[in-house]
Amino acid sequence: MKILFISLGCEKNRVETEYMLGILAEHGYEFTDDAQSAEAAVINTCCFINDAKQESIDTILELAELRKSGKLRALIVAGCLGQRYKEEIQKEIPEVDSILGTTAFDKIVEALDEVLKGQVQNYFESIDRKPVTYNRILSTGTAYSYLKIAEGCNKNCTYCIIPKVRGHYRSVPMEDLIKEAEELAYNGIKELIIVAQETTLYGVDLYGKKMLPELLTKLCRIEGFEWIRIMYCYPEEITDELIEVMKKEPKICHYLDLPIQSGSDAILRKMGRRTDNADIRRIVEKLRSEIPDICLRTTLISGFPGETADDHNQTMKLISDLRFDRLGVFTYSPEEDTVAAAMEDQVPERTKKTRRTKLMKMQQEFAFEGARKMVGRKLKAIIEGRIGDEDPDTDDQGRPLYTYVARTYKDSPDIDGFLFIENVPYDLMSGKFVDVMITGSDEYDLIGELAE
Repeated sequence: MKILFISLGCEKNRVETEYMLGILAEHGYEFTDDAQSAEAAVINTCCFINDAKQESIDTILELAELRKSGKLRALIVAGCLGQRYKEEIQKEIPEVDSILGTTAFDKIVEALDEVLKGQVQNYFESIDRKPVTYNRILSTGTAYSYLKIAEGCNKNCTYCIIPKVRGHYRSVPMEDLIKEAEELAYNGIKELIIVAQETTLYGVDLYGKKMLPELLTKLCRIEGFEWIRIMYCYPEEITDELIEVMKKEPKICHYLDLPIQSGSDAILRKMGRRTDNADIRRIVEKLRSEIPDICLRTTLISGFPGETADDHNQTMKLISDLRFDRLGVFTYSPEEDTVAAAMEDQVPERTKKTRRTKLMKMQQEFAFEGARKMVGRKLKAIIEGRIGDEDPDTDDQGRPLYTYVARTYKDSPDIDGFLFIENVPYDLMSGKFVDVMITGSDEYDLIGELAE
């Protein structure tokens, strides 16, 4: 049987999709990317914000038409949307045969087998179930892969539904993570990306203290990895020990993703965040003082309930002063069953979008300027692939010259920009590291040639 898998949402979802692929492969199932030839389909869904929710619903409805016509023998929904809206899905989309909750993805074989026998059963475990790991089929190639080190979150930000669909914070035991990372390295992965709802609190539940620095030190000892990148670090949880490990371990990218959400103390309090404007400034200044070449990425929410023009201007001022290297802005999305959704003074959608546009326009100026300043520097980069194979130019020896897509330490996959390496006269494999002289920039992206 050939199964179509669609993984939506974040890279944490992607890891669970890869676990499901591995489990099914061990039971003899095969996979296809063609919906028309698939005999079954599994959709791993997201419901973090309205846009993600709508994408999940639209994808389910599209495949429900194939299930209705008989082209699919089974349609299974997994992940956050299934966890949160199981009753609604069962009632409104009867073509869905089975639903797996966020902690029941490992029941994929049982669910599929029962559907094929004509029996319908959903699988839901406690959302605080101990996290489990499995052999994976990688979906990212060999350049990079993700290591999910924890599940759930204890922060309970007033706008966020994650604790209600993913549970409390639970760390994966360190020995399990080391084993999984060794397997990824064995399979050729060169860049390991550390993810969780929050990476900085790793270990507090299992070991009584923050253990991310120790975990990173052990991961750096694994042969094969050349880069280790850390995502989702809450600013208030960044410790001197973490900074020290980043400084002394050459494999760790000088890159941190630290979501701040707002620059207004009043809005940060309403959000339930545990930092204020002064804290954010202090943490960013310390990181840049200790690691001068660090690339800092953040995210903001525009139009949170009660956000005034003055609150927005405070955020603009903070961003203007700190000049993050990378920044994304989401318009506030009221999520059912969250505290913020019931707050008064909801901001009009038009105002949210206007404020988002202003923030992004300012950030673009900083990002484009930062890219221009990279011209003339030599950077290490990881190859992602080749473009423009048709009718390439040739060098004076008649060799075809290709353009390769790569990333620097400043660029996380699927989030940040690219480095386009021009005039390469030979093949470069995905995952290979090369030195590149930066010769130009194009908005967020860099242009360069192989360094001699």
